[in-house]
This record gives sequence, structure tokens and C-alpha cells, in this order.
Amino acid sequence: MILYNITFTVNNEIEEDFVNWMKETHIPDIFATGLFIEHKFFRLLNSPDDHVTNYSVQFFAENTKKLIEYEGRFAHALRYETQARYGEKALAFRSLMESVH
Repeated sequence: MILYNITFTVNNEIEEDFVNWMKETHIPDIFATGLFIEHKFFRLLNSPDDHVTNYSVQFFAENTKKLIEYEGRFAHALRYETQARYGEKALAFRSLMESVH
């Protein structure tokens, strides 16, 4: 199993809007691609800065082929939507992880 993790650093002034938009729009849009089998949304509790909050969105794919398809067909447009909406107030860092058996 492959984990596609997106960690966001979110300015507190947009936090409520960001969380609502992620839950109502962005996460459902990514999941609707049909390339992921599960997703989770977390708020990090140990943020080092009082002016930002960190969030982690995790999408689980069966294999790297599904992730490559997501990257090729959908990722650019979906990333653009986030950037256009929040700019520098919600910065993303992406990680790929593989399950260790």
C-alpha cells in the first residue's frame, strides 16, 4: 500500500475556511478520482509557531501505478485550486510512503 501524505502549514487567519474547504471540497475531489481506497485528515498538535496550524491529509493507494495515474491526470489542477484559493497562507509539503510488512 502507498500513502500519499500532504502536510499543510496554514495561517491561523484562514484556518476555519481552510478546514471547511478541505472537508467539503478538496478532499472529496481528490477521493473522487477513484484512485485512492481510503483517506484521513489530521491536525498536528505540536505546531512550533502560534500563528500557524499544521494539517496532514493522507490518501491511501493500492499501488504506485494508481499514484502515478493520479499525478499524471489530476494532481496539477487540484494543486492549482489550493494555490489559487490560499496562496502563501496554506503551504503544502508532499510525501510518499510505502507500507513495510
